[in-house]
Amino acid sequence: MSEHNKAVVRRFNQQVIAEGDRQAFDQLVGENFINRSAPAGAPSDRESLWHTFDQILRPAFSHLQVHVEDQIAERDWVTTRKTITGVHSGSLMGIAPTGLPVTIAVIDMVRIEEGKYAEHWGMNTLAAVMTQLKQFA
Repeated sequence: MSEHNKAVVRRFNQQVIAEGDRQAFDQLVGENFINRSAPAGAPSDRESLWHTFDQILRPAFSHLQVHVEDQIAERDWVTTRKTITGVHSGSLMGIAPTGLPVTIAVIDMVRIEEGKYAEHWGMNTLAAVMTQLKQFA
């Protein structure tokens, strides 16, 4: 079970985040998904998760890649340490493109239920990356 759950998370990282595959997203994220790390007052459902990748990250960063550094799985949980890399070639929440390479460090925990994302908790360095990009925009 643990290896299967890790494979689900690796597939999500490659096909959804790096490639922007909506069909894979629909296959991998449960209808009742909850993002426990969404900012206070922000939507935390499955469509808001898709929106983050499709409308914020992918338009802002070309050559988007996800590098899984470590994964630990126990019961129905998978914890992943990863880096997301790309080039800041599009607007990012009002920050004009800089052409600079970016690296976002991420640690997230995902609960897998029947082969799909059910819950997510995570931390990342996107805010720090945005602060750095503002200096060059």
